[in-house]
Amino acid sequence: MNSNSNPATEPEVLKLLVKSITYEAPGIHSLELVDPLGAELPAFDAGAHIDLHLGGIGARSYSLLNPPQERQRYVVAVQKQAAGRGGSRHVHDAIRVGDTVTVGGPRNNFPLAADALASVFIAGGIGVTPFLAMAARLRALGQPWKLHYIAKSVDSAAFADRLRALADDGGQVVFHFTRTPSGRRPALADLITGMDRGAHVYCCGPEAMIQAFEQATQGLPAGQVHLERFSATQAADASGGFTVNAVRSAKMVFVEPGKTILDALLDAGIDVAHSCMEGVCAACETRVIEGIPDHRDAVLSPAERQSNATMMVCCSGSKSSLLVLDV
Repeated sequence: MNSNSNPATEPEVLKLLVKSITYEAPGIHSLELVDPLGAELPAFDAGAHIDLHLGGIGARSYSLLNPPQERQRYVVAVQKQAAGRGGSRHVHDAIRVGDTVTVGGPRNNFPLAADALASVFIAGGIGVTPFLAMAARLRALGQPWKLHYIAKSVDSAAFADRLRALADDGGQVVFHFTRTPSGRRPALADLITGMDRGAHVYCCGPEAMIQAFEQATQGLPAGQVHLERFSATQAADASGGFTVNAVRSAKMVFVEPGKTILDALLDAGIDVAHSCMEGVCAACETRVIEGIPDHRDAVLSPAERQSNATMMVCCSGSKSSLLVLDV
C-alpha cells in the first residue's frame, strides 16, 4: 500500500488514439493508446496507472502493462465485468480502433522498489497487469524476480506467454490454476515463506486475496510489503456536518449531510482533481493543514493515515468540526 503521488501535482489530460485492441483471454482485451501525431507520451514508472475518462460513466483506472522505457504508447488491459459499474462494459462494447479517448495520468500508487535484493509478485487474475511492467523493468536491470500467478485455468491466464518470455532471463513464473482437476488455491503464507530476508513482496488481485496477503505479511517490515486494490474497502463518508476551510480558494465550505467533501467542494466551484470516486486512484489526494480526517481510502498506508498529512477527499470524512485543506 503506497502513496507516492504529489497531491499538489495533477496528471496530464491527454487525447489519445486507440491504435489496436487485442484479445488476451476470455473477457480480457488490451488497448494500445498512442498520440495521434506520434509524439512521445509522459514518462511512467513500473506500477503506474492511467485513467480512462468514459463520459457519463466517469473515469476508471487501469495499470500500464508495457515496459516503462516505451514512450510512444500506453497499453492497458480491461476485463469485462458483468456486475461492475459499467466502465469495463463500455470499454469492451463501445470503444473501437481509431477512436480517440481522454486519458488522465500516469500516476503511480504502486511503485516498484527496483533496487531490492529480490522481488516476489502475487497476482490474482487481471491483477497480473502491473507485474508485466515490473518484470520488464527488473529484467532490464538484471534483478531477480518471481511471480505467483493465480488464475482459474490455463485459458483464463492472460499474458502467460509474455510472462514466460520475460522469465527467460533471471525471472520465474509459477502458475496456480484453481479450477482444474488437480488445482487448488494456494495459501499465501506458503508463497511468502522462505523468501530472501531483504525481498520485497507485492500483491494485486481481488479483495479476498488482498486481505489474505495482509494477514500473511503481518510479520514483515512494512516497507517491504506492497499492495494495490481494485476497489474501495469501505463506503465513502457522506455523513457531513463539518466545515472545510479551502485555503487556496479562500472559501469556507460546509459539508452537508449526504455529501462527500469532494461533492461539497465541487458544488462550491472549487476545482479538485478526481477520478475513481472510491479512494483507490489517489487523483484527489489533498494536503491536510489542520484537522483530523476520517480516512476511508484504499491507498494510504496505516502510517500515512496516522500522520494525517494528506487525505482522499472523494471518500474520506472528518473527525473534527473543521478541516483546513490545501485546495
